[in-house]
Amino acid sequence: MPIHTVHEGESLSRPPGDPPPVLIIPGLNNSGPDHWQSHWEAALPNAHRVEQSDWDRPTLGEWVASLVDAIRAHPGAILVGHSLGCALIAHVAHLRGRRGITGALLVAPADVNRAGPAGRLLQGFGPMPRGRLPFPTTVVASRNDPYASFELAQALARGWGADLVDLGAAGHINVESGHGPWPEGQTLLDPLIDQARTAQA
Repeated sequence: MPIHTVHEGESLSRPPGDPPPVLIIPGLNNSGPDHWQSHWEAALPNAHRVEQSDWDRPTLGEWVASLVDAIRAHPGAILVGHSLGCALIAHVAHLRGRRGITGALLVAPADVNRAGPAGRLLQGFGPMPRGRLPFPTTVVASRNDPYASFELAQALARGWGADLVDLGAAGHINVESGHGPWPEGQTLLDPLIDQARTAQA
């Protein structure tokens, strides 16, 4: 399982051609206007947010249905999940395989079994599927994420057959930890876009 370190200012060129759909998949409480997912949604061509009927009280069945509908509407999509959105992607892959999905970027996967009030809101998403994901996947993790240990992220990436990117002490990789537009993160999305284009060529 390769582990990479991201360096500020990195960039990757993209080949010409139509980009694949990118589905933005937030976690609990949605991603606000300053969150990198919102910035990416506005900046990336063919990006779409997967909306949920209740962002504050997540229900696995309802969230799965919303994501499946979005994948059907945008076949060949790359999924970009944050926090609980990563668990949602793992559940959908466990249920449906790779149908309609060409890759996934999973940022700061949440521990759906953690204790406390916030943890109880996520328990319906446990146990976390840990089988190999049937599409190219990159997991991005922090060493001081308050919502999941780095060791858990390593174990998830290993089980999912994903590359693991170690951001060091980056908190929950959200607005509170200083990740607003987060252009460096987009360099991790570029290889998945390139692979999707190659597969469709």
